[in-house]
Amino acid sequence: MSDKMKAVRLHAFGGPEMLVYEDAPRPGVKPGEVLVRVQAAGLNPPDWYLRDGYRALPPEWRPNASFPLILGTDVSGVIEAVGADVAEFSIGDEVYAMVHFPDNLMTGSNAYAHYVSVPASHVALKPAGIDHIHAAGAPMSLLTAWQFLIELGHDEPNPFQPLPHEPVPLDGKTVLINGAGGGVGHLAVQLAKWRGARVIAVTSAKNEALMRDLGVDQFIDYKTTAEDVVRDVDLVLDAVGGADMERFFHVLKPGGALFLVNPLGFAGHEETERLGITVSSTQVRSNGAQLAKAARLLDDGLVRVVIDSTFPLAEASRAHERAADGSIQGKIVLAV
Repeated sequence: MSDKMKAVRLHAFGGPEMLVYEDAPRPGVKPGEVLVRVQAAGLNPPDWYLRDGYRALPPEWRPNASFPLILGTDVSGVIEAVGADVAEFSIGDEVYAMVHFPDNLMTGSNAYAHYVSVPASHVALKPAGIDHIHAAGAPMSLLTAWQFLIELGHDEPNPFQPLPHEPVPLDGKTVLINGAGGGVGHLAVQLAKWRGARVIAVTSAKNEALMRDLGVDQFIDYKTTAEDVVRDVDLVLDAVGGADMERFFHVLKPGGALFLVNPLGFAGHEETERLGITVSSTQVRSNGAQLAKAARLLDDGLVRVVIDSTFPLAEASRAHERAADGSIQGKIVLAV
């Protein structure tokens, strides 16, 4: 096999035009890893944040990257080689994974490529009932929703708060999901319904038909002020972030919880104790065991991945342009 492959590499931070499709060294496989021949790679916000050099962060927090680097965490593909100490996977297995996240948050996890080496603990067998495009759209968004709502699944320190994040019971509860049409949001809607919650979806009007199709109990256009029409919610999952996350205090009942996928900028901690509200966040982490559990839901059609658009790997720059346009419904995926 050649020691070269095609990949999309970044030689300097900047806009989508900085992504270059070119020859790159093919990775080897170390003990505890598998080498995956990538069939599809999913896009996620950390991809464009890193491409841009995390300019929104203070200068001292920005990456000190070693170029060229390869973006991307989410893959679906076929195992090409198996490293020593790996007994649970074999050559030819179809798998999906979120690769080295957040460990390689600032350096890239190498998914925009024909081959990627992945720790076996990050990998799960691809659901047989879906194709590689849909499987590649799942890992980061599905694991985010899973770790917030179902099971944290690790004991790593929480970078956002002193205590670990703890999901809350959902059966019979009312859950409002802000950003319900996006990657994390549309999967969180389905997981909450699966666990028996009454779900209120807040997203753009163009997503109303999709939300109804996914079984939401109430739809709210994001241009409407949710706190004017909703009260006594048990849990808000805010998958959007940004300014004024504290506004969701007004829809929660005492004892309710606000889960923040992107907590940066939240300023309401002092008010939570007075209101009797729990605010919590966590950092999504690679977890093959959780992807294996979720694969059963994807296989049975209880949860489905919505694809916004697909692009050839060689046109990754166009895929990033689509992401910059906003109003993404579901996931953007690169076909390899």
